[in-house]
Amino acid sequence: MATLAQDLAADPLDVSRAELYRDHLWHEPFRRLRAESPVYRCENSSFGPYWSVSTYKPIVHVESLPDIYSSSWEYGGITLAERFDDGVPMPMFIAMDRPKHTDQRRAVAPAFTPSEMVRMSDSIRARTAELLDELPVGTPFDWVDRVSIELTTQMLAILFDFPWQDRRKLTFWSDWAGDIELVHNPETRRERLGHLMECATYFKRLWDGKVGQPPTPDLISMMIHSEAMSHMDDGEFIGNLILLIVGGNDTTRNSMTGAVYALDKFPDERARLEGDPGLIPNAVSEIIRWQTPLAHMRRTCVQDTELEGQKIARGDKLALWYISANRDESVFENADRLIVDRPNARRHLAFGYGIHRCVGARLAELQITILLEEMARRRLRVNVLEQPVRVSACFVNGYRSLPVELSRY
Repeated sequence: MATLAQDLAADPLDVSRAELYRDHLWHEPFRRLRAESPVYRCENSSFGPYWSVSTYKPIVHVESLPDIYSSSWEYGGITLAERFDDGVPMPMFIAMDRPKHTDQRRAVAPAFTPSEMVRMSDSIRARTAELLDELPVGTPFDWVDRVSIELTTQMLAILFDFPWQDRRKLTFWSDWAGDIELVHNPETRRERLGHLMECATYFKRLWDGKVGQPPTPDLISMMIHSEAMSHMDDGEFIGNLILLIVGGNDTTRNSMTGAVYALDKFPDERARLEGDPGLIPNAVSEIIRWQTPLAHMRRTCVQDTELEGQKIARGDKLALWYISANRDESVFENADRLIVDRPNARRHLAFGYGIHRCVGARLAELQITILLEEMARRRLRVNVLEQPVRVSACFVNGYRSLPVELSRY
């Protein structure tokens, strides 16, 4: 009799397997899915049955119909892992449907307006310049820890008005919150819950210190002074904090690492960018497309429907594989290559599409743009010394470490 492990391994098109991302082997199964079955039913996976949606057009279709394809935590939320809150629901606005999603998203959106980006840009540039000037030239170091984590954690600390000396707690909590592989192990589930409760307790102190105070331009104050979020229960409070911490950390952090890894991998494109820094804004969109820091989002069908000729039943879960849609050759020619002046780079789906599109997309783009601009100003080139250590999970498409050495050009 076949074992459960053998059953789960039987489907070569089960793209939820963590080792595909850890070992960077996801390209081929997604290439097959796009060519043979863009909407594919996977019966056996460690997350249970699900539909893989792997091409651009049907993902946009699903995202455009949020009343049919739900994001709500009540149906399981936004990842292939079923809720693993162990009896402590932590709803967040990205895992809500309208109208509550709209009201809560609107409460934090003022932190990410174009005018706020202008206001914050000088501070981001100054901190980025200071960090780059402290980096050793000609001496190996870990880019993930010294640059990507540090810059994004500093930004999160400013967004939350979080105590500066404790800012690495934000990275720690983000890593525990975003690791969906923990769902498979009861011990790590309990440990995760403990860390998230610690996070909630810490932020509750910050919240209490701002109650009754005049509004300030940080996320906690914005929530306190909004009708939609001022009276959240404990679960919604921690859920929305986790969303903002993971969203502000993982997307930018892994794109900052993906940027230097990709430019090293495609030296001809790096030379073009070094020769024309005016290409940086477009290159940032292309880097985010090429990296796709969140591999998927999940939706749950709330009524019987049809997608690309497949019958989708009420209650079915669908994985929208942004990582694959951003390699869809019918939209992005030569999609596996980084092309810094790609004319349609901004059409990528790394931030999602429709009402759930990443609220912090502008800030992520700004941080990466400023990093590349300040590197160009110093004529710094990042040389990758070894292959990266990658996150072993099908949700966050990220890096644990990347050994590099800086040189001048």
